[in-house]
Amino acid sequence: MIMGQMSQMLIGITDAAMIGRVGTVELAASAFCQSVFGIFFIIGIGLLMPVGVFTARDHGAGDLTGCAAWLKHGRIMALVAGAGAFLLLWGLSTQLHRFGQPVAVVAVARPFFLLISLSLIPVLYFQAQRQYLEAMGRPWVGTFIMLADVGLNVFLNWVFIWGHWGVPAMGLTGSGVATLLARTLAVTTISFWIRREQAPATGLEWRRFRAMLVMGVPAAVSLLFEIGAFSVAALLMGTLGAVALAAHQVALSCAAFTFMVPLGLSMAVSIRVSKASGEGRGAAVRPIVFGVLGLTVLIMGTTAFVFTLGGGWLARAFTPDLAVVALATHLLVVAAIFQLFDGSQVVAIGALRGLQDVRVPTIITFVAYWIVALPLAYFLAMHTALGPIGVWVGLAGGLACAAMLLITRFVRKTG
Repeated sequence: MIMGQMSQMLIGITDAAMIGRVGTVELAASAFCQSVFGIFFIIGIGLLMPVGVFTARDHGAGDLTGCAAWLKHGRIMALVAGAGAFLLLWGLSTQLHRFGQPVAVVAVARPFFLLISLSLIPVLYFQAQRQYLEAMGRPWVGTFIMLADVGLNVFLNWVFIWGHWGVPAMGLTGSGVATLLARTLAVTTISFWIRREQAPATGLEWRRFRAMLVMGVPAAVSLLFEIGAFSVAALLMGTLGAVALAAHQVALSCAAFTFMVPLGLSMAVSIRVSKASGEGRGAAVRPIVFGVLGLTVLIMGTTAFVFTLGGGWLARAFTPDLAVVALATHLLVVAAIFQLFDGSQVVAIGALRGLQDVRVPTIITFVAYWIVALPLAYFLAMHTALGPIGVWVGLAGGLACAAMLLITRFVRKTG
């Protein structure tokens, strides 16, 4: 599951690295578009989380028909959410100039923005099926498909960005075309694979949609508070200039890639906790969660060491712009610190979702990111000498708050 998350993240990283070779403005435009797109993407992911949790519970209880029913309802939810989000983003694409970004960035952003927005439909449909397979104990299917998709995305970027095999060079727009094609092929492949062995499902049942919404909406809102904070941070970076926004994208790509490790562990924790509950093994919950928390701290501590010592080398892999490299190197030092808190909070919230506890964690994330992180980030960026670095220091403060409160909630919930 960790490798699956990393594979998905690699598409964004390879996009950023290849777009960075086109120009700093194009890289900044990519960061801006991805930050807005990411809000809608994460809402869809939250809405689909119940597919994995409920499938794991029914799998633990031996109800294969119920598992197939959750997949069926999850697919419908994915299509509705993806199509609705695309329509909203299409309307928003005509208002990009209102976000306070540099004029040069807005001028090249819209075609890329529309293409990655359309890719929401296949990517969410893929996520529903992937969560089903992971809950059924087959995470490698989605992982192998995503790994292959990364390679395909790199190849298609090479074709469409710079113009090869008779295709005209399309620059930033070409990267959007490549991402859309790669994601469409991925969802087609996983759909055909599931058809080979899926158990018969029942008809549509409102109670299942209701159960998914009762869990999925708070989960989506919780994720929205977190990703929204990072998206607002990107917009704040944009007001500080194209160099600050490009450096933010470089550092965030690195931090987000390593974050896939605890995110994958968090998803595994949700499934294992839910499955243990379905099997009647409540006493196994704490050992599962505390074991993963310890592993998370160990892994993120190691990546923090790499960011601190090798930040400059990592930044130069994305762009030759020396100003962007210098700022991104400083941001990665801050990322090295907040990774420890970020990993701990996502594992804790995954454990709580496995216990179907979503409302209180949603309140916690709101307080941590919107009451603590963003005001602190704005103050440090605009009213101190830290500037762009202050944005990331503020985010680190919010993540630390979230980690402490969510772990405390889990301890009380299982006391």
